[in-house]
Order: sequence, then structure tokens, then C-alpha cells
Amino acid sequence: MSRLPAPPSTDPGSSLSGGTEVTPRPADLDPARLPRHIAVIMDGNGRWAARRGLPRVMGHRAGVATLKRMVRLCSDWGVGALTAYAFSTENWSRPGEEVNFLMTLFERVLSSEIDALVSEGVRIRFLGDLEALPASLQKSIDGATRRTATNSGIHFNVCTNYGSRRELVRAAQRLARRVCNGELDPEAISETDLAAELHTAGESDPDLLIRTSGEQRLSNFLLWQLAYAEIHITDVLWPDFDRACLASALRDYQGRQRRFGGVMTS
Repeated sequence: MSRLPAPPSTDPGSSLSGGTEVTPRPADLDPARLPRHIAVIMDGNGRWAARRGLPRVMGHRAGVATLKRMVRLCSDWGVGALTAYAFSTENWSRPGEEVNFLMTLFERVLSSEIDALVSEGVRIRFLGDLEALPASLQKSIDGATRRTATNSGIHFNVCTNYGSRRELVRAAQRLARRVCNGELDPEAISETDLAAELHTAGESDPDLLIRTSGEQRLSNFLLWQLAYAEIHITDVLWPDFDRACLASALRDYQGRQRRFGGVMTS
């Protein structure tokens, strides 16, 4: 993915591919101390559009361009995985016109970008209860997942119709069925067993969570997986999140002491 361009436009139809220049990592960032996995809550698309007198859907289009830029930068700078909160289980309560636009947008972007994802070695997965999505979008998701499954580049996870509480209930139900079937001793259930039943199974937990637009809550996102993540909150609205913003988040991360409940020793 190191050859993906950072499109300056807000047109989600502009391809990820086509560029040749790698965006250099800022010299003051220590490559040995980068997060392996970044999670991002992409907040502020609607407010971005409102401030410009535009429909909310234009904010979502701009947000797609930013997400492309984020994937490219993370790949170029050596971050191994990026997980984006694209559509939550609660987002169905938004106006029907906006929801329909988002479903169409997801499908259009997948269609226009899949060849670039394949050629650049990106592995894309969609995490959530995908059965509730439109059938055509489910088909596009399945095709993209299959075509990139063996790619060895950045892991790009898109949380779609995702809710962490529902994910945890689903994991508990699966473990309960295994117990009822005599496959698992309830006293032997471990954190590893539960993690293996989550949508993120096989992926390392995020080291860094970035949330834009100044909101200070998790919004039912990766509640288990973010247990020890560092949290970076910025007032910048998601469509305006750029290279400098990512560099700032990574500097913030590298300035933290990651003790995981322990005590730092000199």
C-alpha cells in the first residue's frame, strides 16, 4: 500500500491507486515505537458539512477521502493495522435518506477501489453484523474480503453495522453453545477464548485510539479490544484530519508511558 496517493478532493470515486510517491514519515517519530494498530472514530462529517452550508452527505463524501489518506499514511509510515468505525448499530436511527446514501457510498467506494487494494497488498475486512446490510453491499464486501484475504500489507478493518455490546453478547452466546455441547469447560474459559469469538479475532488489539471532533466517549466501539489503548482526542473534524494531525497523534502516543497496569522501573 505504500504507493497509494492521498487524494486532495472529496470525490470517493477517485482511486486510491495511481500515485508513485511515498509520503515520508516525520523524522521526529521513532519507527520502533509506532503503534502496531490504530483504531479511529471518524467523527464530525455532518458538522464539517454544516459549517460550509452543505448537505450532511457531502461531509460523508469528504470523510471517505480522508479515510483513503489515512490508510495510505499508516501504510507508508509503518503502522500494521487500521480499524475505522464506519457505521454503528445505532446509526440506523439516522434519517433514511442519509442511511441509504451511506450504503450506496460504501458499495461505490468498494467497487472503485478493490483493484487498487489488491494490487497494493492491502487486506480488508468488514467487522460487524453484515447480514443486515443490503444484499448488493454484502456481495461486494464478500468479494473484497476474499480477493484481499492473502495480502500481506496493511490490515484495513472497516466496522460496519458494528456495536461492541452486541459483539460481546454474540461471543458469550457462542461460548455458551460450546459449553452446552460439551466442547468447553465453563471454568476453563479464558480471555483468549472470548477474544477468539469477537469480530476482531486474529487481529492484535489497538494500541492507539484516535477520535476526532472533540467528543470524549467510546460510543460502543471495541470495548474489549481498547482496554489498554492510548486515547488521542482532537477537536479537528474528520474531513480535515490530515498528515499533520496524524503526526501529532503519533507524537502524543510516543510521549506516553505504556505500563499496562504495572510500574515503570528506572
